Amino acid sequence: MENISTIGLDIAKSVFQVHAISEAGEVVVRRQLKRRQVLQFFAALRPCLIGVEACATAHHWARELIKLGHEVRLMPPRYVKPYVKRNKNDAADAEAISKAGNRYLRQLLVVGALAVIRRAKQLGYTRYPWLVKLMERRSVKIAAVALANKMARIAWAMMARNEPYRAPLPA
Repeated sequence: MENISTIGLDIAKSVFQVHAISEAGEVVVRRQLKRRQVLQFFAALRPCLIGVEACATAHHWARELIKLGHEVRLMPPRYVKPYVKRNKNDAADAEAISKAGNRYLRQLLVVGALAVIRRAKQLGYTRYPWLVKLMERRSVKIAAVALANKMARIAWAMMARNEPYRAPLPA
């Protein structure tokens, strides 16, 4: 279970549903946990992003998971509902929560890439010649997605190697 990047956790009265996915988007864990097993399960994991549908006890569980080193995001039920593919149940909710967390991260990367492109237009494109060539052939949004993908790969490499960011030298 060392390659878990995002977990969707659906909280219920006595049984919790866990849906964990890897960085590649593959399902790694899909299981139920009894209330007494939850903290023990999450204590055994490396810190990761955990999405929890906001409910009466969500704040309590978020605090407990944060104490274990995890990053927890509470999401309103209306943000989770569009991701539920089939009947409403705990397993479907947990899967939907995990997908919503990934979508949010992708959106942040694309917004950041659009900001980089906007700033590059103001200052000139000296740092990213590959981006200039791509923007000659494709739209700004396609270029932003490509840059966001590159940023995600850089961030992953930094975390995997535990290294600080080193800006590429200008060509």
